[in-house]
Amino acid sequence: MPELPEVESTRRFLEPDIVGKRIVDVEVRRPRMVRRQPNPADFAGRLTGRTVRKLGRHGKFLLAELSRDLVWVTHLGMSGRIRIGNRSEPEDPHTNVVVRFGSQVDFRFIDPRTFGFVAVYTPDELASSPLALLGPDAFTATPSGADLAAALAGRTAPIKALLLDQRLVAGVGNIYADEALFRAGIDPRREGGTLTEDECAGLSAAIADTLADGLRWNGTSLSDMRYLLPDGRAGEFAARLSVYGRDHEPCASCGTPIQRTVIRQRSTHLCPVCQV
Repeated sequence: MPELPEVESTRRFLEPDIVGKRIVDVEVRRPRMVRRQPNPADFAGRLTGRTVRKLGRHGKFLLAELSRDLVWVTHLGMSGRIRIGNRSEPEDPHTNVVVRFGSQVDFRFIDPRTFGFVAVYTPDELASSPLALLGPDAFTATPSGADLAAALAGRTAPIKALLLDQRLVAGVGNIYADEALFRAGIDPRREGGTLTEDECAGLSAAIADTLADGLRWNGTSLSDMRYLLPDGRAGEFAARLSVYGRDHEPCASCGTPIQRTVIRQRSTHLCPVCQV
């Protein structure tokens, strides 16, 4: 799954092309993509004829406010990406959802593994959707050290797993959790409840800084090139990662080889010296 900076940069690319534009047609090619729609048949009908008023985001959910108080929700999943293109341009493989605007612009949702989804919610449906369970946004509302410490009190799960639980803080994915924990000098295997308030403050700052750097460099495109910007370019943050994907390479801070382990079925990278 692409991470928070990817979603932020996606928003930056989307706004000029779709905000204020009217949707003229919708095509769902894989029914699985609308599995979170209370009635899947509603998705295309609720979008068609609506105008996108503004874009927002909470955690990893991209939100488009539509006319008539509807909200179009997009989640990229693990392999999804958005491509904005002229209708005459060839489509990428695995283009599963196409939303067409009257300006000859297509919003194309490309998702080989179909872990992502789209939905259009009414206010009541939004209030009972997964978005209602999200914690504070990791980028725009990073919790303070005191708030994070309070949320972690008594938690015995590894801090890495807790960061990936979007109910604690929304928007941190696997890559950015590893990077933030390295910057904070915290072992990802530690029980969350053992972190002091000072350590939580350092972790909060590290989360904010890591996500800001990811956004600055347009996100993380790995060798599989699953994540690309909406204009087709690759993100540049992968070359600046400190630990993720660098197992056996020397730590830039101390020279110790980076280790890879698995925490709650998620690949995890750390420096055994810097993160004690």
